[in-house]
Amino acid sequence: MIELRNGSSTLLVDEQLGGRLASLIVGGQERLVTANEGHTHPMLWGSYPMAPWAGRVREGRFRFGGATYQLPLRLPPHAGHGTVLDVEWDVVSQARHSVRLVTELGSNWPWPGRVTQEIALQSDGRNEGAARCWMSIEALGSPFPAQVGWHPWFTDGGTPPAFRFHPAAMYERDDSGIPTGDTGFPGPHPWDDCFAGVDESPVLRYRDGLELILSSDCNHWVVYEPGHAVCVEPQSGPPDGLTLLPQVVEPDSPLSRTFVMAWRRNGTAA
Repeated sequence: MIELRNGSSTLLVDEQLGGRLASLIVGGQERLVTANEGHTHPMLWGSYPMAPWAGRVREGRFRFGGATYQLPLRLPPHAGHGTVLDVEWDVVSQARHSVRLVTELGSNWPWPGRVTQEIALQSDGRNEGAARCWMSIEALGSPFPAQVGWHPWFTDGGTPPAFRFHPAAMYERDDSGIPTGDTGFPGPHPWDDCFAGVDESPVLRYRDGLELILSSDCNHWVVYEPGHAVCVEPQSGPPDGLTLLPQVVEPDSPLSRTFVMAWRRNGTAA
């Protein structure tokens, strides 16, 4: 486990289990669901990277270049959340405030590729502090379609923090829970849905007065409300995006995105 510190904030990175954020302590309080709370399945805690796709792939199948490909069904009957969320990552460099990690996409992906992460605790000039996550996918041979995203589990002492989130549109889902590609107005809670047109940063509000302000250059967000926590997930495309909205990665053209979680007290800079 890698420990990053900046002021009173501590971030733990588990390089052996997906290069994930295993803990984020701000103001003496844990802000993420941790494995210590009994959520031992790798999909159910921390904040983990999703690559080379984010969310579900319908029945694990997609087409590219005139051929059909089949992925392992991690979330039967669908493939889920990529190939790197529970694998070991190599540490390229490490400092007090930051770490750089790398891993291969692995044999469960049809093409050779590499994923790099940079994770840092920092100040952004307007807030008390921030955790910045950057991820990039590289093709090591032939081009392939891809997506990236993050899957954070936010908790406020065993219950979900309140959150402000104003999307313009929500993807319609079919009976299997997969987006059809059509969008409409956001529906009622609880959500397990993908949203577009999010022009204002989502904000999580904790009972101790802390606010987490989420920002990303991803243009899609998935919100999942299971009851004990809330997941607010930036993604470079919607679930089943390898079919609905593929982005092609080439050897000289990687896919890179950033996710920042900044914090402040009572809506004002500390």
